[in-house]
Amino acid sequence: MKLLRLLITWCLALGALACIPSAWAGDDLVLKGDAACTACHDEGDGPELLAIGKTRHGTQADQRTPTCTSCHGPSKGHLGYKGSGKPPKPDVTFDAKTQSTASARNDACQACHTKDSNRSHWEGSTHQARDVTCAACHKVHVAKDPVRDKRTQSETCFACHKDQRTQVNKPSHHPVLEGKMSCSDCHNVHGSTGPSLMKRSSVTETCYTCHMEKRGPFVHSHQPVNEDCSTCHNPHGTTAESMLKSRPPFLCNSCHTPHGPIQPSLANGTAPAIAAAGWWNPSVITQGKSCVSCHALIHGSNNPTAAGQRFFR
Repeated sequence: MKLLRLLITWCLALGALACIPSAWAGDDLVLKGDAACTACHDEGDGPELLAIGKTRHGTQADQRTPTCTSCHGPSKGHLGYKGSGKPPKPDVTFDAKTQSTASARNDACQACHTKDSNRSHWEGSTHQARDVTCAACHKVHVAKDPVRDKRTQSETCFACHKDQRTQVNKPSHHPVLEGKMSCSDCHNVHGSTGPSLMKRSSVTETCYTCHMEKRGPFVHSHQPVNEDCSTCHNPHGTTAESMLKSRPPFLCNSCHTPHGPIQPSLANGTAPAIAAAGWWNPSVITQGKSCVSCHALIHGSNNPTAAGQRFFR
């Protein structure tokens, strides 16, 4: 009878052990081979670290899934520390007070993220040259990286690009704050062959990805449109409508001489004076008229009119 009771006791004990969580048994929690790390960095020490299991980096079914040491290095001094104080930090850390160099932190990411064509121009790019790291923009240990969401990406960019934060809050702007566009719709932050990290080879080609009706070809082409849209527009935002740098006719007059009869130059060589006749009349300007009141198709037109009458409706 005593032997039977002893057997029952042992069976119950073994059953209880079988129900112990895997973390207590020394098994991996999230990543393959993370038991050595999660023995300390568990729910009580760093619950935010375990959230990596909700990301693509924590997908165990994917053979490309990294381990803790894939990013933080072997960290033998950290793992094998037996002292009473705080252990030394891992070989590579990504927090704000890290001692790891920018190249060491980026190398940890680029060990895997090298085959993507979007990152083929990282070396020599503006961000790389200024020691901007992947971790400065991306958050790996969160279920949803804010920089990969159109609704929150701009806040990550505005942390450095403060002028653009001011411009995008002006009345006329692209719908970035509304979450319908993101900075990465126009810029490739990992590097590009275009100016200002544009996704295409030029500003104009980048704009054409959305504004295809401005591409042409037209019988009459407005040369600034072919060269650079930012000649007239500030895409981040302005106080003038259509994100123009200034209101017509003043924007047009920065390149074009105003219409109207011109008096001959004076004998002393001073510049000719523009007569009050013609549209260049103060009373016309006060009525809200501008060049585009007549030259409505300013981006280009197919109107077969005589020379001097281009870009009309």
